[in-house]
Amino acid sequence: MPRITCGLLFVALVAFATFARSTDAPTGIRLYLLDCGRLDMRDMGMFDDSGALDGKPGTMSVPCFLIRHPRGYLLWDTGLGDALADHPGGVDFSPAIHGSIRIRLVDQLKALGLKPSDIDYLAFSHWHVDHTGNANLFGDATWILQRRELAAATGPTPPPFEPLAAIAAYRHAKIRLVDGDTDVFGDGSVELLLLPGHTPGHQSLQLRLPHAGVVLLSGDLYHSREARRLRRVPRVNVDRAATLVSMQRFEAIAARAHARVVIQHDPRDIALLPPFPAYLH
Repeated sequence: MPRITCGLLFVALVAFATFARSTDAPTGIRLYLLDCGRLDMRDMGMFDDSGALDGKPGTMSVPCFLIRHPRGYLLWDTGLGDALADHPGGVDFSPAIHGSIRIRLVDQLKALGLKPSDIDYLAFSHWHVDHTGNANLFGDATWILQRRELAAATGPTPPPFEPLAAIAAYRHAKIRLVDGDTDVFGDGSVELLLLPGHTPGHQSLQLRLPHAGVVLLSGDLYHSREARRLRRVPRVNVDRAATLVSMQRFEAIAARAHARVVIQHDPRDIALLPPFPAYLH
């Protein structure tokens, strides 16, 4: 083969490899932030088993996330529940926790031209009430559930804050039970990461976006930036040792991928995302 042809072939192969790496994520994938409520805490003590937060107030964001993929829509977490809109001042979930919403999830979907029945896949970081409040709206979706989370929630002694009885839709929904990390669409762009400890089947979400790169949605692995920095373990977690192992794994994944980490309950992280209806892509 002539030398110039070999050189051109080499250049072409390098260009193709570069192109392939730059298009790992589908060009049509988008991440929308949806406002699914707010929690005002009179006492944040449950979120640090060292006692450092005892008696201290705080505010937590309650987002949902819609992922548009060429193969369908995935909704990640469903928030506090649109029923709270009937209580403009919010409601007390306990003496220490006040919840409120300012806009219904269904109205945000409508602004995107979507109905609950248009959501193809539903996944939760875990089964706590501030993540499953609107679950019953999505009975037509395929629910992707960690087997160990469902087993705990339906067991004789479910973890705290997991009132599965209120989530009637799961009994009739299409269920995709998974064990461990799960590639939702089969192309590496949207992956559930099993990170137990907060609950038995707690998970985070990893996204590979074509322009923004790797984004990690924390679920409740961390509840604030300070919790991440100090590795705070909430009192309500079911397994302290597993929590610390999950934190270590999460940080290794974030470092290796140079990921953008979004701590879902920290309003500061949420404020840095494109405001609805804009999106990250």
